[in-house]
Amino acid sequence: MRKLSAGIIGLGEVAQTIHLPVLELYPEQFGIGALCDASPSLLRQFGAQYGVENLYTDALELVKQPDLDVILILNSTEYHHECAVAAANAGKHVLVEKPMCLTMSEADSIIEARDRNGVKVMVGYMRRYAAPFVQGLKEIQSIGNIHYARVRDIIGPNHAFVAPVHRVQRADDIPQALMADRKARANKALMEAIGEGEESEYGDVYFMLCGLSSHDLSAMREALGMPRGVIGAKLSRNGAFFLNVIFDYDAFTVTFETGIDEQGRFDAHLEVYGAHKSVRVQYDTPYHREAPATLHVVATNGEHFAETTSRPTFKDPYRLQLEHLYDAIVNDFMPKTSPEDYKQDLVLFRMIIDALRRSNR
Repeated sequence: MRKLSAGIIGLGEVAQTIHLPVLELYPEQFGIGALCDASPSLLRQFGAQYGVENLYTDALELVKQPDLDVILILNSTEYHHECAVAAANAGKHVLVEKPMCLTMSEADSIIEARDRNGVKVMVGYMRRYAAPFVQGLKEIQSIGNIHYARVRDIIGPNHAFVAPVHRVQRADDIPQALMADRKARANKALMEAIGEGEESEYGDVYFMLCGLSSHDLSAMREALGMPRGVIGAKLSRNGAFFLNVIFDYDAFTVTFETGIDEQGRFDAHLEVYGAHKSVRVQYDTPYHREAPATLHVVATNGEHFAETTSRPTFKDPYRLQLEHLYDAIVNDFMPKTSPEDYKQDLVLFRMIIDALRRSNR
C-alpha cells in the first residue's frame, strides 16, 4: 500500500479535534510530514505530540518540502486560495476545508493550477461522504415525483459541543499584523463577491453561507441538483442570526432554514417528500465523530406503513472522506467534491444575497 506524506496547514480547533486524530487512524496510508501554523506555541506542542520535526510558520514554505505528497489546508478561510494554488504549483495534492475560497476568480485560479500541475484538489464536504447520505441518495432516486424538500441547520454554539469532550489549545501568540492582513483579505474578497465589505450585513451573511451553510447547500445540490432560482429569502432582524430561503425547483420548492442560537442542540438534516415515501438524512455535530448520522425512511404501500431508521456504519464522515481522498490520489480520479463542484455553491451564495437585497427594497 502506498503511504502518502501529509503536510498540515493550520492547527486550530478543526485540526486538533478532527483531522489530526483521524490521520492517526490510517498509519498505512498517511504519515504526517510537516506542520504549519502562525502560532509558534501550537507548532511546538503538536510537533512534539505527533513526532513531527518539520515545523513552519509560513505555509508557502511548507508546500516546498519535497517529500510531501498531499497538503491539508485547515487554516483561516481567507488564506485557502493562496495555499491551494501554492500547493498545486509545488506538485502537491490538496484537501482544503470548506469553503475552498470566497470568489469565482479564486476558484478558477485553483482549477488552473491543479490542471497545469496534474494534481488532485478536493473540498472538505464531509457530510456528502457520510454513509447515510450516500444510501439516502439511492432512496431519493426511488421516491418518484418530489413534492417538497427541506434543508435545515439550526445549531447552538460550537463550544457547547466541543468543550465537554475536547481540550482545545487556543493560540495567544498570533502576530497582530497577520490578523490585520486577514481582515484586509476578507474585505477584498467580499467586495469582489458581493460588492460589500466585512462590516456590512450581507458580508456577515456571505461568510455564514460560505461556512456552516455550505455543507447543507452542497448536499442539497448532490441530492436534488441546482435550483432554477431563489423565490425569496429573509434574514431575522431581532438580534439573532436566522435565515430562511425558498428555492425554485420548477415542479417543487425547497425550504432552507439555518440559524445559530444559544441552545446546546444540533439539528441538521435534509428531508425529501414524495407521495408515498419520504427520506431524511439526520446529522449530529461533527465534533462528536462517534455520534453517527442516521437515515430515516417513511413509506406507505396500500395499508402498510413502514418507518425505518438505519445507521449503515459507525465509521464517521471524516474517515470516509479521507478514504475517498486517498483513493482519488492513488487510483487517479477526480474527487466528487471537486473545485468545479464547489463553484456551484458560490453561484447559490450569490443567488441568496441577491434575493435578500430584493426583499429589502
